[in-house]
Amino acid sequence: MQRIRVLVVDDHRIFAESLAAALAAEQDVDVAAAGSAPAALRNLDRAVTDGRRFDVLLADADLAAPLLAVPAQGTAREPVVPRSCPRDGIALVSGLRTSHPYLRTVVVADRDDPRRAAAALQAGASGWVAKDCSLSRLLAVIRGVLRDETHLPPALLTGVLRELTAARKHRSESERLVESLTPREREVLRCMVAGLGRKAVAERLFLSPHTVRTHMQNVLGKLGVHSTLAAVALARRAGVGPVELEPATAVP
Repeated sequence: MQRIRVLVVDDHRIFAESLAAALAAEQDVDVAAAGSAPAALRNLDRAVTDGRRFDVLLADADLAAPLLAVPAQGTAREPVVPRSCPRDGIALVSGLRTSHPYLRTVVVADRDDPRRAAAALQAGASGWVAKDCSLSRLLAVIRGVLRDETHLPPALLTGVLRELTAARKHRSESERLVESLTPREREVLRCMVAGLGRKAVAERLFLSPHTVRTHMQNVLGKLGVHSTLAAVALARRAGVGPVELEPATAVP
């Protein structure tokens, strides 16, 4: 009998452990639970090292972003959240598509939400199920995604298709606008997506700040937007990624 290895990721400990226990009762299922995205990544990497990688990951849609550091008592500083940490289950799924492409992922949610379900599918998820679904339904989804099936609750199907169609339309329009830019303007746009200001863009591209300002104005005009934030949002819809930044050098 071929066994299925499942990893449950949910920061609600009681739910994660209860679900893991229920799945473990199945003869062909091995299951582990993780309480955070970093813990899930450690489990996945360890399994690969041991030659016993997981087949399916069940991720809580509302998985909380972990804190890198908690401020000392009596200080007003906010806790720091590292940029690399997934902000929720859908972000975790997106990251795993590259780092663990063999893994099938299913998002588990408290409520049905066509927009977020569509986002989950776009991120690489193979399914979306409700937390209160039956164990038999969940097992059917787990076995189905291993056969490369996509699983959605029937009530969500119409809404998800509508969201995906709208997203494709917006992306196509965004791609058309980005294609109207010159190569240099696209390079400036990628710098904007990376969060670089005018001075930083000028230094990176060996241009004067005045020239960069002109390029930025041309980018906004051709994209039909009025702010850098709007330009960045449109660029991301079109699939434009940021320029690679040099890692920060530690100050002794």
